[in-house]
Amino acid sequence: MASNNSNSPFIQAWNRLKKNKVAVVSLFFLVLILLVAILGYCITPDSTPNANYQVLELRTKPMGYTYDALLIRKNKVTENETILGLGFFHGLLFGSENPYDTKPIKSYRIKNENIYVQTIDQGYEVKYNIADVLYPISINNQEIRVLNGNISFEDVYGQKHQYKINDLVEKLKVESLVTKKYLFGSDKLGRDYFSRLLLGIRVSISVGLISVLISVLLGVTFGALAGYFRGWVDDAVMYIVNVTWSIPTLLLVFAIVLAVGRGFWQIFIAVGLTMWVEVARLVRGQVMSLREKEFIEAGHSLGFHHFRIIFIHILPNIMGPLIVIATANFAAAVLIEAGLSFLGIGVQSPTPSWGMMLKEHKNYITSADKAFLAIIPGIAIAIMVYTINLLGNGLRDAFDVRSK
Repeated sequence: MASNNSNSPFIQAWNRLKKNKVAVVSLFFLVLILLVAILGYCITPDSTPNANYQVLELRTKPMGYTYDALLIRKNKVTENETILGLGFFHGLLFGSENPYDTKPIKSYRIKNENIYVQTIDQGYEVKYNIADVLYPISINNQEIRVLNGNISFEDVYGQKHQYKINDLVEKLKVESLVTKKYLFGSDKLGRDYFSRLLLGIRVSISVGLISVLISVLLGVTFGALAGYFRGWVDDAVMYIVNVTWSIPTLLLVFAIVLAVGRGFWQIFIAVGLTMWVEVARLVRGQVMSLREKEFIEAGHSLGFHHFRIIFIHILPNIMGPLIVIATANFAAAVLIEAGLSFLGIGVQSPTPSWGMMLKEHKNYITSADKAFLAIIPGIAIAIMVYTINLLGNGLRDAFDVRSK
């Protein structure tokens, strides 16, 4: 007779979770957020590392600000993102250098082989050679020869080019004279705020996942050993748990951050090491209640090793409560990271963190036209934490056997 998995606790929990519309919407929203975090630089308007490309002429521009710009090709070899090969994955994870200098302009005119532009920050015209705008001219051989309506030059890759001036003018109008838009405005350094906001999701998701992983590994290990072996093992573990529990969480995080240093990776360790005690207490209590069950006695009778009984027979039966507390810890980790970054001891600039963005622009909160710089990351933090908590409440009800 074929086995029926419909009685599995996880299948029953999933069926109960599906009836909770708020939890399901929260789950799909978090999946969407995770997808945005994975795609990262592929969907951000600014794909430079940390979305840190600065246009100082365009600082603290309002939401929806549109401007005309001249893109000038840098005269050097840059790491270009490719569609195939390792270059694509490197750009996906870490971004890629912008091969162009962006010059916001008010107006332009083209005469022969040159373009004359009036930039936003200057009241006079600046002349650029069209070939130098479009191509990376060789540093060792910067001579651009113009003869009978043709332009010839050599680029940084050693390739020689010859074009008609009229053809380059048409190419210039299509590729280098562009209109750009700041969807969420720009920050005080002229960086695209929308790009930094999207990349900030990566920091929050990463801190949440890795911190929860650290706390679960430590908490499950120590809690299972304490609850199963009891005696002096339980006393030793509970002593460590009680000492750690007696220290305020934020104070403990401060101490760990000061000990291991400030930075992106250090914050994972700091947050993870402050959360494991809650997991350990939960696992200890669950293991103590299960170790006296008949199926555990049967395992002893069959000569199973203690660690097999713990990790194969006991832990799978406490996955429900463990998932619920892991979800709660995820939300707490996001909030703690934002708080630490706001205080200046978390993720460091230029890495885009919502807490850091809030700190950098907190002085604008009273400004009518620039308050969005502080409000937007605050709203993002609140939505993320609230959504995770809603999902956690749904999981708690789903794994509650008394739920109907």
